Amino acid sequence: MQTLVDPLKRALQIRPNAIAFIDGEREITFAEFHQRCGKLVSALRALGAESGARVAILANNSSQYFEAYVGIPAGGMVVVPLNTRHAMPELVYALQDSGANILITDRADVGELADVVEHVIMLPDAYETLLADVEPAELGEGVAETDLAGLFYTGGTTGASKGVMLTHRNLIANAQHWLASVPQNEHDRSLVMAPMFHAAGSNGILAAIWQGALQVPLGTFDPAAVLDLIEKHRINITLGVPSMLAAIAEEQHANPRDVSSLEVLIHGGSPIATEVVRRSCSAFPTTQLIEVYGATETSPLVALLGNEETLMDDPLARSCGRAVVGCSVSIKNADGSELPRGEVGEVVVCGTNIMKGYWNKPEQTAEVLKHGGYYTGDMGYLDEDGYLFLVDRSKDMIVSGGENVYSTEVEDVLYRHPAVLEAAVFGVPDDKWGEAVHAIVVPRPEGAQVDPTELIAFCREHIGGYKVPKGIDIQREPLPKSGPGKVLKRELRAPFWAGTDRAVN
Repeated sequence: MQTLVDPLKRALQIRPNAIAFIDGEREITFAEFHQRCGKLVSALRALGAESGARVAILANNSSQYFEAYVGIPAGGMVVVPLNTRHAMPELVYALQDSGANILITDRADVGELADVVEHVIMLPDAYETLLADVEPAELGEGVAETDLAGLFYTGGTTGASKGVMLTHRNLIANAQHWLASVPQNEHDRSLVMAPMFHAAGSNGILAAIWQGALQVPLGTFDPAAVLDLIEKHRINITLGVPSMLAAIAEEQHANPRDVSSLEVLIHGGSPIATEVVRRSCSAFPTTQLIEVYGATETSPLVALLGNEETLMDDPLARSCGRAVVGCSVSIKNADGSELPRGEVGEVVVCGTNIMKGYWNKPEQTAEVLKHGGYYTGDMGYLDEDGYLFLVDRSKDMIVSGGENVYSTEVEDVLYRHPAVLEAAVFGVPDDKWGEAVHAIVVPRPEGAQVDPTELIAFCREHIGGYKVPKGIDIQREPLPKSGPGKVLKRELRAPFWAGTDRAVN
């Protein structure tokens, strides 16, 4: 049995005095990190947090974020990372739904969030004061691999977010899959540039701790800052979503740094254009590009495509690679029967990395956890060599800049506007974000002219900015529908995706 304390204990055993994190001018050894995690647990217990208590964190990447991510579960509690891009109503919902009574945050003004929890711990000052006044607790006592380690909130098809329940077993399995699949060793110097609340941002964190490797958190993404840190700290591995790769490649072409140390550049979370891969390879000529595929529900790693720099003109470039060691992928019909190679069906994932379920949502859990696997909602096929190719999404989901946007969530908001009769939301190709949220709206016959700018502003009041449509088309004729009355979004999407090389990835 292994829990989140095991990577921490191994690092303490093999490299206690090695630098675990460089956060600005601050360096923290693995021995210090272990002690600070124990102090955090003691401080939270002093505030009334018992075993199983949910503790939320709303903050940018930092060394303290690492402590919360690892220390809270290692102390028998549940960490609840909150999306910093969510609107206030979404954050309030996540806190209320999870039952979190403690919030750790670097936000100067948390607004109504303070009314939802009993304690707000401000980073860095209040946090550091709490840790200074306590003795470290013993980590891992009474913690089982089946215990809940984290609640990770993702967008919901019903308009409300779903709390993905990941156990210690899930996160440990993902770390082991990562160690078995990504080239790395204890001498790695990793830059954590994707936000840690995101599955992609936290993907390799436990693996790096397990082998005693250095990690450098980037608080807020800035392409110039990324390149400066790579040059300064001789970073050799990092991970980001495609929009980040596009931005750092452009910055490197415009203002070159010494990036010769960078050996591995990993991307995932949303579709990537072949041109972005080409520009990244040109900007980082000594670097191996790796694409990863997964979902929050899979902890998240599922499949991996390595050596993209050699595959750009190969048909395999359109694939997501092969399933990682420890994880299996199959293509199935809705009845659970497996389809032959080359036939399109729903992508189903099996392994110890599969979530326990959705918090307080048994019906939605049952919809995706069935027939012994997790039904991803992605439609695709496997070739004869086991490479996974995605062709569509059955869940009507948009992946923009690494964030999942469920179309119905945005449609629900549009329908609240008094001038809207019909609304359809879908993804369109975007050079920067992979996909951009787009809407087609049919106004009520009795209404005046509908202003797309007004509708966009209306959406921004209710949902996070990344979910708000980047463009809205107004049409007077009804939306196309199937016989049963379902809106035919494929027809609406088709003109936007004509001629693109990677519609889904």
